[in-house]
Order: sequence, then C-alpha cells, then structure tokens
Amino acid sequence: MGSTGPILPEPGKRNILITSALPYVNNTPHLGNIIGSVLSADCFARFSRSRGLRTLYVCGSDEYGTATETKALSEGVSPAELCAKYHAIHKEIYDWFRIDFDIFGRTPTAQHTAIVQDIFTRLWENGFIEERETIQPYCPKHESFLADRFVEGECSICHYMDARGDQCDGCGNLLDPLEPEAQANDVVGQPQESKATGWLINPKCKVDGATPVPRPTKHLFLRLDLLKDDVISWFHETSELWSANCIAITQSWIDRGLQARGITRDLKWGVPIPTGLVGLSDEEYRNKVFYVWFDACIGYPSITKNYTDGDNLEGTLWTKWWKNPKDVTLYQFMGKDNVPFHSIIFPASQLGTKEEWTKVSRFSTTEYLNYEGGKFSKSRGIGVFGNSARLTGIDPDVWRVFLFSRRPETSDSEFKWGEFIDVNNNDLLKNLGNLVNRVVKFTHAKLDATIPDYRKYTNPSFEQHKADTNALLQNYISTMEAIKLRQGLSTMFNISALGNKLLQDNKLSNQLLSEEPERCAGVVGLALNHILLVANVLYPFMPETARKILEQLGVPEEKRKFSIPDVWTGNTLEPGEKIGTPTLLFSQIPAARAEEWREAFGGDELKKQKAAEAEKAAAKKAAKQKKKEQKNAQKAVDAAAAASTSDLPSSADTPSN
Repeated sequence: MGSTGPILPEPGKRNILITSALPYVNNTPHLGNIIGSVLSADCFARFSRSRGLRTLYVCGSDEYGTATETKALSEGVSPAELCAKYHAIHKEIYDWFRIDFDIFGRTPTAQHTAIVQDIFTRLWENGFIEERETIQPYCPKHESFLADRFVEGECSICHYMDARGDQCDGCGNLLDPLEPEAQANDVVGQPQESKATGWLINPKCKVDGATPVPRPTKHLFLRLDLLKDDVISWFHETSELWSANCIAITQSWIDRGLQARGITRDLKWGVPIPTGLVGLSDEEYRNKVFYVWFDACIGYPSITKNYTDGDNLEGTLWTKWWKNPKDVTLYQFMGKDNVPFHSIIFPASQLGTKEEWTKVSRFSTTEYLNYEGGKFSKSRGIGVFGNSARLTGIDPDVWRVFLFSRRPETSDSEFKWGEFIDVNNNDLLKNLGNLVNRVVKFTHAKLDATIPDYRKYTNPSFEQHKADTNALLQNYISTMEAIKLRQGLSTMFNISALGNKLLQDNKLSNQLLSEEPERCAGVVGLALNHILLVANVLYPFMPETARKILEQLGVPEEKRKFSIPDVWTGNTLEPGEKIGTPTLLFSQIPAARAEEWREAFGGDELKKQKAAEAEKAAAKKAAKQKKKEQKNAQKAVDAAAAASTSDLPSSADTPSN
C-alpha cells in the first residue's frame, strides 16, 4: 500500500476502477491471453493515470475449482501447493511484461470467503437461490460424489478413450459423465440448463479407477429466471459502449432465455457454503463448495479488500470502490470466452443482493490471437507463451507494442514473426527511434547538451505544426477513451512521424545552425518538446522506453511523471537546462531471425497442425458436397416420380365398363 495508504476514489470526481479477467492459475498464459486481458488493462490504466484520473487496477489469480483439483492430482501435490506455484509463475510473467497492477492478489483468502458468503446469504434471503435434487456420479470406493472432471472414460461421440466427464478433448463436444438415462438433473417442470451432446462409455473415477454409480444429491441454483427482468433492464441501460462481441454474446444468452444455473459442486477446494441459514441444511452442504464461476468474479472486490483493508476483515474501505456507483466507473477487460460470467452471472448476483453495487460500465473484450496461421498449443509447443518470450532476447516493450499493433479488437488477428520484425525495424527504429536519437544527439553534440533559447523565434510553420500535433493528440485521447488501443497506438506513431516531418521540413543540420542559429534553436526546442509529448503518449504502450526518453531529455528522476495534456503548447522544457546522454532506443533485428524463431516456437508441430486442420476442412467440405449431391439426386428422383404420376390417366379418363 505504501506510506500514503491505499488509492481511494475522490467523491464527486471521475474515478476509474479497472479489472482484467482473473487468469486461471493452473497453466501458463500465451500471448493471446496476455493481450486479451492484463496487458490491455495495464495500457488503459497507465493512460487513465496520465490523464490525472484516480485509477485503481485490480487483478489476481483465480485458484478454486475442479480443474485445479485435477491438475494437483496429476502433479501429485495439494491444490494449495499447485496454486502457489502457478501464482508465482503468472506474477513473474506479468512483471516481465511490465504490467503495473495496484494489486495482483489471489482468491483463496479469508476476505474472499467472507464476501462470497455474504453475497450468497443475501441471494438466499431474497429468494434467488433454489435447492434441486440432481443425479450425480458417486464413487463407491472412496465414498464421495464426483465433479464431472473427476470422471473419465470413452467419448460416446468420437470414441476418444481419455475424455473427461465435462468435455471431450478429442472432438470438443460437451459431455455428461453418465448416460442420459441416469442424468435426471432437474426437477420435472423446472427450467433446465443446456444439456451436453454425449456421455462417457465405461466411466471411471479419476482418483481410484472405480466405476461411479448414479446417486441423488442436492445442489443450489441461482435463479437467473427470476432475475432476468432486472438483468435485461440493466443491460439495455449500460451496454451502449460495450465491445460489439460482448453485446452480441450477452444478447444471445438473453435470447435463449436466462435459466437457473447450478452454483455448487462436490469438491473440497473452494469457498464453503455458509452455515446457519434458515431453511438450508448444514449437513447436506458440508462437503460442497461454490462453483468457481459463481465466486471467481467476486474475486475482484475481495482482492480489492486485500488492497484497501489489508488483514482487517472488518474493514470497509473496499466498498468505496465497489459499492459506490455514483463516483466510480468500472472497466473490465477480457477475452470473449469470459463474457457471460461477467455480463450475466456476476451482475445478476449483484442485483439479487438488492445493494448499491458498482457494476460494470465498459467492457473491452477481444477476439482470438492466432499464431502463424495456426493456434497456440502448450502441449505441442506451438507459439510463444508468457515465460518463453524472453528467450528471444527482445525487450518487453517491443513485445508490448507489437501485441498492441495486433490486438484482436473486432476480429481474430495473427501473430507473424515477419511482422514482428517489421514493427521493430520500421515503426520503432526508423520512426520513433530516429526522431529521438537525431534531436538529442544534435543537441548534445552541437549545443553543449543544453536546451536552446527557442522561445525567441517564431514562425507560422511552427504554429501549424502545433495545430497538426494537437489534432492528432485529440484523436489519440478520444480513441484511448473509447479503448481502441490499436488505433491509439497508430495515432501515437503518427504524432512521432510529425516530429520527423518537422525536422525534414526545416532541414535540421550543421548548415542550419551556422546560417540561421535562432531558427535552428527554435526547431530544436520545438522538437525536444515534441519528443516530450511523444514520451507521454507512448507511456501506456512502452513504459520503460518512455522513461528512457525522459532521461535523455534531462528530466530529473523525481520529476519523471507522465501526463497527457488536453492541449500541447510546445514550450514546457526550460531553456538552459541540460539534457541527458543520447543512447539508441532500438536496434535492428535481422530478417533471418524470423525463420529461426518460427522453427524454435513450433515449426514442425505447426506444420502438422495446419495439415490436420486442412484435412479436417477438406473432409467437412467433401461431406457437405456429398450431402448436397444426395439432396439433388433425391430431388431428381422425386421430380421423376412426380412426372411419372402425372402421365398416368386420371380416374375421369378411365373408360367405364
């Protein structure tokens, strides 16, 4: 928290609360995961702070759930040990990418348990929770109900032998752990959740290999059907500025009809069901926990409480952010696969408490980042993952700016090594790097490393330069406010290019210095101030590079704070101040490295993946064509039969005896 205490919202002012989807803790994030949530949120948080807004950026690892228990089982460790290991891996990766969280917390905390149980209690008391008896797989050997992922067997659809009880990794279809006849999950007459398309043949318990049997048990359901009017009304009021894919996904859920969803599971690793509630049996639920997608989003306020209140479980400072919709605007960043839990489940839970929660105002949800025409695959070594990017020896800021340049904001985008190198060698080295190095080097070598008295010289072209720059600055601010980060980056490069144009138009050189010293001073002074602006608009994308630019401009360390102005005046730097030493910000990457990295990060496996996908697509196309031909053939048969019938004499034409 620091000596000044936690960041808290200012009453009556614009306060920005930012979250990025809590990364699930049992794997290593790839570049698509990183740009889809934490990196994009970091960029927007840096922008908001630079605009002088009170900003809090909260994230952390999502650690509960079935996947954690099964992963821990496979690694031979406890869930807590597994989560500690992967939390550290995630934090190290995000630190390397220079993600500036105000807190990167965890869900298994006393604060999390307390807030989750409080929300549930209010939902229970308000009539939005319902008990249902369901049929679940039960292991007779270790005498326990099994979550779907703890049952394995043969997929009834594609006959993949290692399918899980929730989904088949072979064909991708959703599965039930037991045959449908044994899966009477819902009370007759009540709305049902969407059903799987297959089931497991010869199911086995993942823990001990025993054959599970169907047994009745009770679970708790969140009555989205009773909350739907409130959810739909809130959605229509607030979704105007959401990402298009977020609106479409949420609307599709609403169109299908919001139905009650199960929020408990037969697990040990999770938030326990609270005891002592009127009408709820403590004994029935003592071996059950909340489903991870009920409690995961509640991690945002609970991690905030860890930040604002520390170990004080009775503390309420966190509510200044999370129960303060009048003063706080909530922005949430994630990939599109996380949308329904944030746009339906979590808001419904908030609405059902009947409390004044800060609910999301702006969603920024991305599509998918693909890799060299294929898909990222950790198991097959395809693509760049968070912990392997550093193996290239390329600075994290270069990685950041490339990922922003390919951010999949409205459609899927592609990571390609050739384009990665092109961004470094052209956008960074020849545009941004050239501007900074040329001006700082000239000032250092020809003007005794001193900012000249540039304010004495005026020129109509300088005023035009300021006007052009301010037009781009306004575009930059508006696009960043709209979370169009890819366009914001492009505008930043355009601002940098204007600086290069200033140098070219005025032919900055030794000749200009000797023949028109006052004009030369004016050009250098304006250019140095332009570079200062570039550093500030660059900061959300390349924080360390921006800091190095300030250092080269001679800005003292204690004053290296970034600020994006409403209007650029071009006269901030004081004449007579010393600048720093010019150093190259970027270096050329040889084109040959593209093939080298392509091979290192999944060359052969990527070719196999592409071949398999092409074969699958060809088979699908052939099947579609065959079906079309069969349909046409049937039409021909039907037409021939109809023609034959029409040629027969009618009863009226038949002669009577």
